[in-house]
This record gives sequence, structure tokens and C-alpha cells, in this order.
Amino acid sequence: MYIYMDSTELSSSLRSVVSALYKRLRKQMYSVDTYSMTEIDTIRHLVRNASLLPSELAGLARIKTQSMSQILKKLEEQGVITRTPSQDDKRKVYVSLTPFGRKMVEQTKYDREEWLKGIIDQSLTESEKEILLKALPVLYKLVETK
Repeated sequence: MYIYMDSTELSSSLRSVVSALYKRLRKQMYSVDTYSMTEIDTIRHLVRNASLLPSELAGLARIKTQSMSQILKKLEEQGVITRTPSQDDKRKVYVSLTPFGRKMVEQTKYDREEWLKGIIDQSLTESEKEILLKALPVLYKLVETK
């Protein structure tokens, strides 16, 4: 059975379901449940970039440098990040994840993937799993289209 939706309805429904799935996945982040969304975003930026200046992190997170300083202080106190002076300019300090911070990120990924795997196995039939598998390239196309 095919249900027709125009592009507006389809985009609204897709946004809603992706948003709801994202929120459910966030709840599965047991190893970082004491961090704010901005702190998690800061960690995420450091995963994608080996090291960044605090001002670069503030720009990526769309917050003031002063607010980023408070976040970095907390993350440093908890052993998640380290600060390294620039070789070229001693006034600049680069921020990067510590081995502990990287391990925390990996544990968080594992927690979310295990939860999602469990939900897929418990909730979906084999034919629904096939539909989901066939939908993945389409979803990637949406993400990759500029």
C-alpha cells in the first residue's frame, strides 16, 4: 500500500522522525549524561578536528569565547581535554581530546549503537529491516547534497 504525501508533508514528517530518533539516541549517551549539549558539541568538534584554538571552538559552537573558556575548564578538570601551547606562537593554545576523552566518545558511540541495534532487532520485522536498508542510500543522499 502506497500513501501519497506531497514534498511539504514528506519533509515535515522526515524532519519530525529524524529529530525524535536523534533525541532517543541522545538519551542513550550514558557516559556523557552530565554534559550539556554545548559541551557535547565541543567534544564532537574535537573528534572531527585533532586540535583547535578555543576561539575556533567558540565559533563552531556559536557561543562567546568566554562561555567556551568555562566549558574548556570543566572538560580539562575532568580529564577530557588537554591544552597544548602553539610551537609558533606561545600566546596560542590548542585544545585536543585526551585518551580518556577519546575513550569516552567511543563508549558513547557503542552505547547508542547497541541501543539502536536492540530496538531494530526487537521492533522490526525482516521486511521492515530490508526497507530500512534500502532507505539508507536515499538518506545519505539527502545529507550529502549541498
